[in-house]
Amino acid sequence: MRAGLVIAGLLAALLAGCTTVTQGPDGKEIRTQTEAPDPERRAKVRLELAGLYYSRGQYPTALDEIKAALAAKPDQPDAYTLRGLVYAGMGDLPQAEESYQRALQLAPQDGGIMHNVGWFYCQQRRYPEADQQFERALVQPQYRDGARTLLAQGVCQARAGRWTEAERSLGRSYELDPSNPVTAFNLSEVLMRRGELERARFYVRRINTVPDLVSAQSLWLAARIERQLGNLDALKDLGKQLRDRFPQAPESYQFESGRFDD
Repeated sequence: MRAGLVIAGLLAALLAGCTTVTQGPDGKEIRTQTEAPDPERRAKVRLELAGLYYSRGQYPTALDEIKAALAAKPDQPDAYTLRGLVYAGMGDLPQAEESYQRALQLAPQDGGIMHNVGWFYCQQRRYPEADQQFERALVQPQYRDGARTLLAQGVCQARAGRWTEAERSLGRSYELDPSNPVTAFNLSEVLMRRGELERARFYVRRINTVPDLVSAQSLWLAARIERQLGNLDALKDLGKQLRDRFPQAPESYQFESGRFDD
């Protein structure tokens, strides 16, 4: 319902300015047609609509809105970036890549676009190209979202089995944003895989000591770490927490089955 209200509001904004209401000498309203809103405003509203439809998984409708936005203002890098996201969501990878490349052509120093392109390459297991885009984003002088890009880069490096580089990237991300539980989780897992068990325990505990942040995944990671450390009491307690809090989670099944090395 809330998204519907937002969409209705955006459509109203798109149509605003089409008519003007004035009062005649007899006190009656006179409606006259006025100019349509300027192209930039039309494009902005259409793009906002496209973003809403994309977030709801309505990809064809999102593409229609992006097309309308580009018809109003053809040189919008954000429109091409969103089009890349939509096509990627639809599984049309060539069209997604073409859209991303067009966005980069229009905004060759936009770190946010580079981040999105890097993550797109990472999802396709094109790890060297992903790393290159993340590095390009990080050196852009006006880019202010380095923690997010370092997190994505670290996750991608971990997927590629590059544990040393992953630890470095995730560690830098954690320094910039120590409150992000996703960074703490991924850093802990990388440290566990590198055999740095005490350090891995430190980061996952930062998650599990905050009730609102605890998840089946974080408890399972902690359990694997404690098992490798030989701390059976902690392992038993973590298993109980998994059973009590997340009885239907796959991690609870893995714990009960003893599948610690899967």
